[in-house]
Amino acid sequence: MTNPKPLVLGIAGSPRCGGNTDLLLEQALSGADGAGARTRRINSRELKIAPCCHCDKCLPEGICATEDDMQWLYRELRRADHLILSSPIFFMGLPAQVKAMIDRCQALWVMKYLLKVPVALASQSKRRGLFLSAAGNNRPNTFQPAIATVKAWFATLDVDYSAELLFGGMDGREAITAHPTALRDAFLAGGKLVRG
Repeated sequence: MTNPKPLVLGIAGSPRCGGNTDLLLEQALSGADGAGARTRRINSRELKIAPCCHCDKCLPEGICATEDDMQWLYRELRRADHLILSSPIFFMGLPAQVKAMIDRCQALWVMKYLLKVPVALASQSKRRGLFLSAAGNNRPNTFQPAIATVKAWFATLDVDYSAELLFGGMDGREAITAHPTALRDAFLAGGKLVRG
């Protein structure tokens, strides 16, 4: 018997525990839970993920040959109904932990584009994704390189890039708590992700 509640997978991309993007993700998952979803949180900083070595061993079957935490994470990424990535900006991009995870999704790219195998295992036809991010500076285009990467990753996972919440000028560890609407915005965005 399948569980009627959609599953929202939240990935915390910060190498620092309890920082701005962790707080945003906590609120977004709380909003998703309040909208009737099941939620699961994964902290990228706790995973053992090697970088992609471009060995091409995934080409025949879409299966990565490297044995580490990506092997179970592939299943989680494929079975989630909706996906939230919450990540800080490092040098206008994503932290190494997150980028390694995304690069290792080359195996799923092979499944989708070369082998023509469905990536999504969820019963729901439309998977939606939310990107939450915070950066220390407020310069123009600070988030654009990261957004481009996240959009490409979501597309490979058959996830629509449905929404984003981006907060510049968040240089302190919990600076997001002083923003007048950020945490509430994240809560509402999590609920909206579920409701569509």
